[in-house]
Amino acid sequence: MLHRMAILILTFVTFFCWITLGSVRGSEKIYSDNITLILDRLLDGYDNRLRPGSGGGVTEVKTDIFVTSFGPVSDVEMEYTMDMFFRQMWVDERLKFEGPSEILRLNNRMVDKIWTPDTFFRNSKKSISHNMTTPNKLFRIMQNGTVFYTMRLTITSECPMRLMDFPMDGHACPLRFGSYAYTSSEILFTWRKGPIASVDCPKESMSLLQYDLVRQTLSSEIFKSNTGHYSVMVVHFHLQRKLGYYLIQTYIPLIMVVVLSQVSFWINKESVPARTVAGITTVLTMTTLSISARESLPKVAYATAMDWFIAVCFAFVASALVEFAAVNYFATLQANRLKKQKARQDKLEVLATGSDDDNASSASSPQEGLKRRNHSVCRSEPEDGPPLPIFLQQGSAFPQIPQLAGTSPIDKYSRILFPLAFALFNLVYWYIYLAKDTMESARDGVLKN
Repeated sequence: MLHRMAILILTFVTFFCWITLGSVRGSEKIYSDNITLILDRLLDGYDNRLRPGSGGGVTEVKTDIFVTSFGPVSDVEMEYTMDMFFRQMWVDERLKFEGPSEILRLNNRMVDKIWTPDTFFRNSKKSISHNMTTPNKLFRIMQNGTVFYTMRLTITSECPMRLMDFPMDGHACPLRFGSYAYTSSEILFTWRKGPIASVDCPKESMSLLQYDLVRQTLSSEIFKSNTGHYSVMVVHFHLQRKLGYYLIQTYIPLIMVVVLSQVSFWINKESVPARTVAGITTVLTMTTLSISARESLPKVAYATAMDWFIAVCFAFVASALVEFAAVNYFATLQANRLKKQKARQDKLEVLATGSDDDNASSASSPQEGLKRRNHSVCRSEPEDGPPLPIFLQQGSAFPQIPQLAGTSPIDKYSRILFPLAFALFNLVYWYIYLAKDTMESARDGVLKN
């Protein structure tokens, strides 16, 4: 008895589920049939060659951008690359419908069957529409005829750069887009979320190594050409260069080379090879650093902030070598002057000694006087005569004279003046450029808030 009841209950449940599933499938079929009828009705007599309101008012196209990846930025090519979702919205009254669904969520095949704006990016060098695995496009139609169209794009666009403040520089990279064929009297572009929130750039989407994306500003303009006036939307991405790489690779090595060149002021002036090698080595090192610093920059015709710093550092290094040349030159002049004075003094002593011998030998025979004179001259030559020039002594370009021993006055002044002048230059340089950078950052923060 229980077995029969269980079979009856199981049969009843199966029959009930079959009826329910059939009704669901029937409702789904009815729903899909309704959507198909709606789409067929929308496309019946629809001409996608004509814009909405053709022959009447202006078609307003609302746009906004969601940036999924920004970068890299090329200084040499003066361009930047970004990946984004580009969204457009407009009203096409020919697509109004009534049905069970408020929004028709359709795939990209429907895009080719209706009118869409002929939007293009005016300052782009290369644009890619992603088509893997299918065209990355989103298409929706609302009951009131509003059309929402989104596509994923990768754009490489030009970015004019003024590198006078490099590497403390900032740039505003523009992105301009608008209609290719329709003038502003036919299509007018606007920002869908207002002039502030219509471009969204999440921090996690930034892939920049040398720059910080500070902010973005939005605007619109009218482009005038021979074929008419066109509505153009403009986005400026404000970039600020990061200074850390250039501090490590260029500025700190340059400062160390200048300091190393000034160490030669503390080396004895008689050590000619040591000071000459130190000066020439620092000059060559400075030349190598200046060449490597400009390898990553375009060949601009004006001087950048780094060029000015390199030029001043090069001047300090070269001046240190010139300073030793001046020390050596004046020391050599002084040595020659002292040598002439010594020779003149010795000659006078010889003459004075000779006259004394003549007076003493006047009472004796002439032969004895001549012998004394010769003996006096021969005796004075090895003891009191002028020393031979010692220009070829190792490590010195002038003779070792006691009066020339000690530190040169030029070296004494250079030990103080050169470091003070270089410190003053760094103070002025970094104050000018870092203060400018701080002011721009503060202004960007105020505008962003």
